[in-house]
Amino acid sequence: MDRKTPLYGELKRVSETEIGVVTQCCLTKVLNSSGSGLSQYLANLAMKINVKAGGKKVTLYGELPRQLPNMFGVLTITFGADVTHPVSSDDSSPSIAAVVANVDWPSATKYVARVRSQKHREEIISDIAAMVRELLIEYYQKTNSRKPEKIIFFRDGDSEGQFYSVLHFEFNALLSACQFLEQNYRPKVTWVVVQKRHHTRFFPADNNSLKDNVWPGTVVDRVITHPREFDFYLCSHAGIQGTSRPTHYHILWDENQFKPDELQGFINSLCYTYARCTKAVSIVPLAYYAHLIAYRARLYVDGSGSGSDTTSLRGDRSGVSVGSASSSRAAIPAVQLLPPVQKCVQSVMYYR
Repeated sequence: MDRKTPLYGELKRVSETEIGVVTQCCLTKVLNSSGSGLSQYLANLAMKINVKAGGKKVTLYGELPRQLPNMFGVLTITFGADVTHPVSSDDSSPSIAAVVANVDWPSATKYVARVRSQKHREEIISDIAAMVRELLIEYYQKTNSRKPEKIIFFRDGDSEGQFYSVLHFEFNALLSACQFLEQNYRPKVTWVVVQKRHHTRFFPADNNSLKDNVWPGTVVDRVITHPREFDFYLCSHAGIQGTSRPTHYHILWDENQFKPDELQGFINSLCYTYARCTKAVSIVPLAYYAHLIAYRARLYVDGSGSGSDTTSLRGDRSGVSVGSASSSRAAIPAVQLLPPVQKCVQSVMYYR
């Protein structure tokens, strides 16, 4: 493409919901440049094309099974969920809910996704039972008819005031989806809320630091955390510019009884498996993927977008662009259904 254009959204909608092909866009002015950043841009582009074609660049093997036997001793499925809302001036567009799941445990590199539209600015995922059920069936088919014994669910975007109302509805919906596969099927569930919108920052106490930021992999789980509940801050990425913002992980439900070091090490390791980056990212990739698929679905709704798909990850949950925002306060219309993604596209990480 010669420039960023609203046609980006229409291209993705047509190719993924009508034709059934995976596409990759890039800017000609960048490809034709001879600057120092061209090789890095091409490497990034290659990683995106690789994962969209069904490939992988890294796995979660190595020393982890030995270091974390409780994590890898049984079959496990990891979920990530997110809800994105239209901009504040829009009082009619639907909210978009997305759920992703890993289907190649313990590699943890291939994810499938389901997405739904729902009522305007509704934070609870109303159709989560159906989405989880579809993802469990996909996992069941790809693992030779085996059901996971553990579920680790990463829920992005909840504020503290919504913790237990969202947990109550979505957790019960998750269990009902499990019982759909088999009446007595009841895996052990760990429910983790992922928060990026906070004002907590960490600074090193000495000069042995990375550009005045703490080193990647820094965990804080004492003093400033909740006095009774299980939560911690993890700065998994290397702060290259500015002050690093750690991610706050709050474990609301833990039937697997993970030790803090086990879960912290597992999440930090997952941050190195992000599909288009050779280093660790700041937030667990499942939350990233859920946000990206929700953004992609919004392009199907309004048919416009700048091609930048990481706006809300910096903390602005309403930063997703909308084609025609309405300033009137008319009655909210019925929820607009999303066009279904073609099955051949749905089986790969097309949203990446």
